[in-house]
Amino acid sequence: MSIRIYELSKKIGMENKELITLLIKRGYKVKSASSTVDNISADSLIKEYQPKVKLQPEVPPTEEPSSVSPSKPEDESDLKSPPSISPPTPVLPLNVFKQSEQALNVLKQSEQDANSGEHVERSELKVLQIKPPIVVRDFAVQLGLKPFRLISELMEMNIFASMNQVIDEDIATKIAEKHGHLLEVRHRGEAQDIEKAVEKKKPKKEDESELLEPRPAVVCIMGHVDHGKTTLLDTLRKSNVVASEAGGITQHIGAYQVENKGQNITFIDTPGHAAFSNMRLRGANTTDIAILVVAADDGFMPQTDEALGHAKAADVPIIVAINKIDVKGANIDRVKTQMQERDITSEDWGGETIAVTISALKGENLDELLDMILLQAEVMELKANPNCVAKGVLLESQMEQGLGPTASLLIEKGTIKIGDSIVCGPYYCRLRAMINDQGQNIKSAGPATPVKGIGWSGAPEAGSSFKTVKNEKDAKREAEIYALALKRVDHNKIPLEEPASVENLFAAIAKTQKKTFPLVVKADVFGTAEALANSLNEIQSEKVDIDIVQVAVGSISKSDVLMASAAEAGIVGFNVSMENGVSSFSKHHNIVIYIHDVIYELIDLIKESMVDVLEPELRENKVGAAQVRQVFPVAKGGAVAGCLVTEGNIIRDSSARLLRNGSIKIESKIDTLKRFKDDASKVRAGFECGIGLIGYSDYQEGDIIECFEIEKIRSSL
Repeated sequence: MSIRIYELSKKIGMENKELITLLIKRGYKVKSASSTVDNISADSLIKEYQPKVKLQPEVPPTEEPSSVSPSKPEDESDLKSPPSISPPTPVLPLNVFKQSEQALNVLKQSEQDANSGEHVERSELKVLQIKPPIVVRDFAVQLGLKPFRLISELMEMNIFASMNQVIDEDIATKIAEKHGHLLEVRHRGEAQDIEKAVEKKKPKKEDESELLEPRPAVVCIMGHVDHGKTTLLDTLRKSNVVASEAGGITQHIGAYQVENKGQNITFIDTPGHAAFSNMRLRGANTTDIAILVVAADDGFMPQTDEALGHAKAADVPIIVAINKIDVKGANIDRVKTQMQERDITSEDWGGETIAVTISALKGENLDELLDMILLQAEVMELKANPNCVAKGVLLESQMEQGLGPTASLLIEKGTIKIGDSIVCGPYYCRLRAMINDQGQNIKSAGPATPVKGIGWSGAPEAGSSFKTVKNEKDAKREAEIYALALKRVDHNKIPLEEPASVENLFAAIAKTQKKTFPLVVKADVFGTAEALANSLNEIQSEKVDIDIVQVAVGSISKSDVLMASAAEAGIVGFNVSMENGVSSFSKHHNIVIYIHDVIYELIDLIKESMVDVLEPELRENKVGAAQVRQVFPVAKGGAVAGCLVTEGNIIRDSSARLLRNGSIKIESKIDTLKRFKDDASKVRAGFECGIGLIGYSDYQEGDIIECFEIEKIRSSL
């Protein structure tokens, strides 16, 4: 028998972390408060430390000689608190901010170059102020040049640009200096604002320890489709989430709070379908603890392994919830064997991973699962500063009728309130309202709290980071700087055209001959639209390519139809409706709209439609054959072949070919078919007949006339 550390710590009146440190120093192999020690060791510790808890401070004993040395107390270091464990910083998907920072650094560098030591040399140059974008035609006028002269100078620099094309700032600076001008590029917000933006993008030091306060744990529920993730959350929340999801699968990221023993736990539910890989990664990167749900009857499946990989990559503790223990075919030992094979061995099998057997449908052992979550959170000592500038991650964004763009926010530190100004990439928001996971309007929200924010200028990209700023004016300016920086980065990353070659020529010809299937993708939320676009792009075909023209959120509008009409594209709508008049408007413009509320069925529908744009495959079927036995001349110099039908049927008006010594002499149609003197529509094998082919009369004895038909077969991808 054995006892868990957190139970033993309560008996001897010691903190979990103190007891763990003491046991490790004494040679016990323990990892967490849920690890176990044997009963003999536990009894020894109880006898050793229980009296010390009850004793009052005592006077140091006088030194008296004794034949037996009194037992020495443990080393003081054993009883000291271990070093505090700072809460792990959640790994955030900062790809968008990193890209922006790169761009802002480029802008900053350009500003620094303009004020570098070359100013002893440039003092005599005339200052020319200009605002981006720098268009060739306008720039030439400002320099006092003809546009073709400027284009010629650009060509000498191996830059091929038209009069309406935008050129880079450093190129423009060099050309301006060549013509006696010192170029000053005035960006919106000026250079000091860009420098401030760069500084704000830099990671700041962690909050001072005295300002930190305990916060709820953020828990991500992950696993394979239909293994019970949403049912588990549904049971915990005592509400019906599953019924609201079409097809019984979760298709959005939902964030919810559950209370247990007076403490809140924030749960993030992620979809299990294969199309939602990015959303699962996003969920793993915003969490403190990952709950990996594994069905006891199915065991580990492809999306289970993928979710496990995301959790390991995010370096978060994993708790395995073995679900459906009450169904037929449940095999808990098989699941634990699979855990061992994946290097996440269960604690009761000698490993370090907490595994809890549950029935999400019946609510069995859910209290134990919540206890394990709170225990793990206690060991991690999760804290945040609620009084600093609020920052967090945007889980999802969508367009909602009557509300405009809305976004689901998970606050990491600080507190957001009604009226706060928030910036997230190229979009900003002045919070008009906040709604919690219960659909209630709230006025403020602190760390680890999920809310829906209303009042955005647009729908930000899911997975982006957000922060509060001083006022709406600052938020708008930072969003504009961000958008400008992104354009600059994208402009600098435009690849040069590949040199001409025979291989490139053939590749270009093949690309033009390959059919395309252009689509405008609309969905209710950004994450789903992104997942749908990625899944469509992954459809493999050697005959037709998917071309995503636009990805957006919200209902399908007439402007979407006009966009699709210009691109000769179809419209894919996932879990959205059409605005009034769109149906007739799309028919007028001959635009096909595909709408469904289950993603994998929508993907199958698109695959079927892709096949329809392909030409059908033609297959030839042999109908019959006849051998020429005698040639009969007819009026006007023509001839008819007297034949014996050797196989199948000879049919009038069908396609036919004449073979002589194995070679095809002509392919034509049968326009004359007679039995004796009577016209016939069909002659079967074993009967004689007269055959005449359109446009041919040079028959010879021994020729073979084959009758065939062309069958059109629906093509495949």
